[in-house]
Amino acid sequence: MARFVLVPGGWHGGWAFDAVGNALTSAGHDVQALTLSGLGDASAPGANLDHHIGEVVQALRAHDAPAVLVGHSYGGMVITGAADTEPSCVKALVYADAYVPDDSASVWSLATAAYHARFVKGAAADGLHCVPPAHLDKRCRPHPMATFLQAIKLTGDWRSVRDKCFIAATWDGSPFADLYERLRRDPAWATHRFDCAHDIPRLAPEALTRILLSYA
Repeated sequence: MARFVLVPGGWHGGWAFDAVGNALTSAGHDVQALTLSGLGDASAPGANLDHHIGEVVQALRAHDAPAVLVGHSYGGMVITGAADTEPSCVKALVYADAYVPDDSASVWSLATAAYHARFVKGAAADGLHCVPPAHLDKRCRPHPMATFLQAIKLTGDWRSVRDKCFIAATWDGSPFADLYERLRRDPAWATHRFDCAHDIPRLAPEALTRILLSYA
């Protein structure tokens, strides 16, 4: 039995991985799909990137067995920080159309101008939370802006995780297109490309599950 910790993207909760989590559980594996602070029903004043990374680190430390750590979109920031803190607790890193930051990067610094405009518009009400775009699932919640703006602090220890995988989706305006091209030429990474839009966990759950099971 393998262990999987699943970290959703911006505005989403653990429910975004329902189809993938159910498939992994049916295959006999232990699955924990996280809803990070500020993105569930409870408020979380002051939630930032460090808080979210700490929540994933806590989940990793709660079990003896190392986990396959999966992040979608914004979740890539979080899983990188958690793996940098506890690389020995991570069996594999899987980025599903997700940010792969270097030290001192932030979502803001890595995002495109179109996403900058989306963040500014979304935070207009209080400056602290970015409301979800209208086309997203109605379960989505306003995202703490500090998590998009805070620069990540990395030692580079996350790179010691042996298995690292990046999955790119195909959609216009993706901020991950150049990243995919760079990583597919890097022998330290396995790369895949899915013919779907950005929300891989919900649009291509079967294909994502097959890749995750290869790390079980």
